[in-house]
Parts: sequence; structure tokens; C-alpha cells
Amino acid sequence: MTPAQFLARVKRNEIPPVCLFLGQESYNRRRCREALIAASKGVESEQFDAAETSLNAIVDDARAMSLFATERLIFVIGAETAMPRTSRSTSSDDEDDEPSTTGGLAAGALEAYIKNPTPGVTLIFEVTRWDLEGEDKPKTERARKFFGAIPDVVEFRRFSNDEARAELNRIAREANLKLDPAAAEALVEALAADVARIAVEVEKLSLYGKPITVDDLALLVPDARQSTIFALVNALGRRDRVRSLETLDALVREGEYLPLALTFLATQFRMALVAKEANLRGASQVQSHFQRAGVQMWGSRAEHVSQTAAKFSKEQLERGLKLLFETDRDLRSARPDDRTVVENFVVKLCN
Repeated sequence: MTPAQFLARVKRNEIPPVCLFLGQESYNRRRCREALIAASKGVESEQFDAAETSLNAIVDDARAMSLFATERLIFVIGAETAMPRTSRSTSSDDEDDEPSTTGGLAAGALEAYIKNPTPGVTLIFEVTRWDLEGEDKPKTERARKFFGAIPDVVEFRRFSNDEARAELNRIAREANLKLDPAAAEALVEALAADVARIAVEVEKLSLYGKPITVDDLALLVPDARQSTIFALVNALGRRDRVRSLETLDALVREGEYLPLALTFLATQFRMALVAKEANLRGASQVQSHFQRAGVQMWGSRAEHVSQTAAKFSKEQLERGLKLLFETDRDLRSARPDDRTVVENFVVKLCN
């Protein structure tokens, strides 16, 4: 089901006892989480990390009747880590793409719980590591099959530009923010239709106290171009050639100096390779690792590095760095066409 359908069910108090949240998109997932918490009438939500607690233990906990609460809301984050390793997972990089299990829940035990769930308990499994489309699709389908006993699945797909623009209009109205139409288009494009980030920027822009124009946007959203470059990294990670070239076109129209963008890409790939080789999990581990090495890093940048490391295998990052070196060399040649050179890099990396 879609997030909108799930929210409608929550509003009607038709909450399934067990549900699977599937997909990377975080804005609608947060809305669904908040709706569940609000519908639980003040019941404090609980959270387990499947990387730290086995699904057997989580289900045993869900079966236990609480002495202090008749209703419980339990979120299981990182549920993909409970999936068994596939037979083709032979290298450490494969294991990173296909998580292993440490005494995870047998399919029969999960099915048994779903057939007879504990009254008053809502159990939400969250598989958020992979996109629902592109190169990640086989992995999400594998997750869907592993959790196939769960009948209620909410799919969190990335917003299209049009959908992001419509959601931006709704968020801006709620925040009493007036956005010039051109500024709204620019914000959606600059943040690559990432509605979670758009919502954060709208909250900040609402403090400006007057209508926002395109010129205001350039001053008030200083990381907009960096966000577009990160959108390029994401599209490259999905081997989405069309989206990659569209994002590159957006950078050119923004007036981005392509050799500088290439430098940012190379830095992103190098940091992601370090994170991959150190087997770092999540933004907090990435941030701590680099800060211990004397490299200052904001939380948002650590999140970008973590996501890039998740998108690419070690071999792909190494190949990407080699192609970036060749592209940088070509940009330094006599009278290069910067855009053509970088487009050639995009096409090679997406092959």
C-alpha cells in the first residue's frame, strides 16, 4: 500500500498488528511513524535494532504481556540485517550488500506470530537500506520475499519532481510561507526532490518573514548546489543514466563550475571507500571515524558518505575514482568541453 493509504487506515483506527515498511524515502516514513504514535493514545513507543537483537528475541518480547501497558507500539529498525546471507555472498563487500544473520527468526516463527499476534501490540519492521527501483530493486524484492508472511506492506518510493512540488506547496501553506513559483521549482530541483530535506528548508525559510524569491533562495539555502551534486552521486549509485544526466544538466544550469563539482565527487568517493574498507555502519560511525582521524565532519555530510558507501561496492568505488582521475585529466587538456567530458564520465560509470 502507499503511505497515503496507510495514513488513512491509521486515521480510521484500522492499524494492522504487524506491518512492513519498505524503501529508503524518509519523509513519508516519518509521517507514518508519527501517525502511529499519535494514534497510540500516549503509549510510549519502543524500538529494537535488528542488528543488535535477534528477531526471535524481538518476537518473544512482543508475545510477552506487559504488566504496565495494555497497548504497545514496537518499531524494528534495520530489519534487513536479519535476512540470511545468500550463497553468492563470498566477499566482505557482498556481505555488506546482502546482510548476514546471527541467529535470526525462522520463517515459521514469524508466520506463527502473524497468525496469532498479541492483542494490543503493533509491530513495525523497517527495511530502509535500499530503494524500490533501479539496482536496489532485486534486494528489496528479496526483503519482500523474506518478510512475505507480513500481509501489510507500505512502500516508501522516492518522490517525482511533480509530487515533490505538490508536497512543497502543502508544507509551505502549513508553514504560512510564500514561495515565488520559480523559487519553488528551484528548491525542488536543488534538493533533488528529497522532500525530507525540503521540509527542513521550508521550516528555516519560514523564519525569513517575507516571500521567498529565487535570489533569496541562493542566499538562504547555501548548500543547495552541494545537494544537487549529492543527487548526482545517488543517481550514479543506482546506475540511473537518465537521472544522472538530468542532474548534471541541473548543475550546468545552476552555473556550477564542473571541475569543482568533480573535486567534490572525488572527495565523496574517497570518503565512501574509507567507510567501506573500515566497515562503518551508519552516519554516526562515519562521523566518529573521520573525527578521530582529525577530519571535521558535519552530521549531514556523514549521512551523505554513509549513503554513498551503501550504494557502491568497493570495486565500484575504486573504478569510480579511476574514472574521476581520467576525467580530471581530460578537463585539463587543451580547450576541453567540460560538459561533454563529464557526461562521458557519467555514461562510463553507469555502464
